[in-house]
Formats: sequence, structure tokens, C-alpha cells
Amino acid sequence: MASIIDGKAIAAQVEAEVAASGAALLRDHGIQAGLAVVLVGEDPASRIYVRRKIAQTRKAGMLSIEHRLPAETSEADLLSLIEALNVDPTVHGILVQLPLPPQIDANRVLDRIDPMKDVDGFHPVNVGRLSTGTGGLIPCTPLGCMMLLDTVISDFRGMKAVVIGKSNIVGKPVAMLLLERECTVTVTHIHTRGLPEIVRGADIVVVAAGCPGLVRGNWVKPDAIVIDVGINRIEGPDGQPTLVGDAAFGELGHARAITPVPGGVGPMTIACLLRNTMDAASRHATVR
Repeated sequence: MASIIDGKAIAAQVEAEVAASGAALLRDHGIQAGLAVVLVGEDPASRIYVRRKIAQTRKAGMLSIEHRLPAETSEADLLSLIEALNVDPTVHGILVQLPLPPQIDANRVLDRIDPMKDVDGFHPVNVGRLSTGTGGLIPCTPLGCMMLLDTVISDFRGMKAVVIGKSNIVGKPVAMLLLERECTVTVTHIHTRGLPEIVRGADIVVVAAGCPGLVRGNWVKPDAIVIDVGINRIEGPDGQPTLVGDAAFGELGHARAITPVPGGVGPMTIACLLRNTMDAASRHATVR
């Protein structure tokens, strides 16, 4: 049977380490790591996610700063807030929750965030640093994926990895992180031909396609590791909504290890957000 990679347990370890680092930062430098979260509008999923982020930030002993703006907020007003947060010494991380209302250009907003405070890792400077292996803040979900893989693999060199999905948020950055570990990486997408056969050759499969049950059991070779980033809400057998991933979990008992949905990659995203914020605060302490 496949080993289940417990994202909840690993995330709890990361959060405990962050809390310990935060206590040391406050004791030694008088700095309390601060995360500012900006939510524009009333998207239900975003509200739930932001609430969880705020709760975990406070639990870790960090300063949580929340800005809730109405859906009709102008791009100029949001950019003005970002500029204020960029120069606020109590703020070490800035997170603008996506999606944004249609009148706001998300790329323009994300580009305005100070790269040193870009704890989502989406700023072009951080993307460039990731692609060249020169540091910077790493996007939270890809970072979480790698930390989960680290619990199973000690040496990535020469392993074949297939990434399903080429988004800027998960697919591309996780591919670059795997390349840094000396994997041979194939990135696939909606127009890829012969996807099942490509996946069958993989030692590592990272799927982030937003398609329930896309990766079937006969796509995955024995002893492969599957990291399922998908979170899809579908109707369960009892007619009630249920969450499933992009991999057919019940068909993958022959794999070496797999992340469940929920309870796999999801908890790691917030844990890595806290870690990025702590890293940003620690850098601030060394340069001030």
C-alpha cells in the first residue's frame, strides 16, 4: 500500500518551528514578525482562506494585520495601500488575496509589492531569483510540495519528474525547484499529447490541473510518488459536497507515496506562508 504523506502533521512541525523562530526574533532583536493580508471584495472562498491565514498567523505569535476593502475599490486606492504597507516597518510580509475584482489588474498590484515583503513569491524579482537559483521568496504551494517530497526522498538526482499544469502559481515554480534538485523535469499542460504515457515514466508526479481524478491508477508506475495539489469540490456518493484531488486516490495503492486531499498539500501552503514571513522578518533584522 502507498504511504500517505501527512501534510497536516508536517505543517504543524513547520508552524512550531516558525513560532520558535519568532519568539527568538522578538527576544533578540525586539522584532515581531508581521503579516498584512489584503482582501478586496466578498469572495466566499477567499474569505474562508483569509480567516485561516489570520488565525494561523496569530497562533504562531506573529502580528496579523488585516485590510478588508469593498469590491468597488479602485486600482489606484489598492496601489496606494500597497505603497503604505511597503514602507511600514511593522509589516514584513504582504499578501494580496486573489482573485481581485475585474477593475483591478492583479499583475500590476503584485508587481508593486516590495520583493522583500512578497511572501507569496509572485513578484518578477522573486520569480527571476527562483529561475536562476539565487534565493528570494519561494511561492508557498511549490515550497510545500518540495517539503513533502523531502519526507520521502533523500536524493533527487536523476529522478524523472512530471509536472501536470503550467501555472505561474504552482506548475512552473515547482518545476524549477525540481530542476534545482537535479531532477529531469517534464512540464505538461492541456495541449500535451500522450499524457498517460508521459506520466507512466515518472518517478515523481506533481499534478495541479484542477481536474478531479485526472491521474488514474494505470498512469502511475509502481513506486512512484504522487503530489496532488488539486482541490476540487464535487458531489459525493451521498449527494453532499466533498473535496477530491486531481489524482484518483483510490486507484493509487501501488504508488510509493501519495498526498491525500484534503490533508496533504493544502495545510502546507499556509505553513509555508508563515515561514516566508518569518524569513522576511529575519532578513529585516539583519539589514536594519
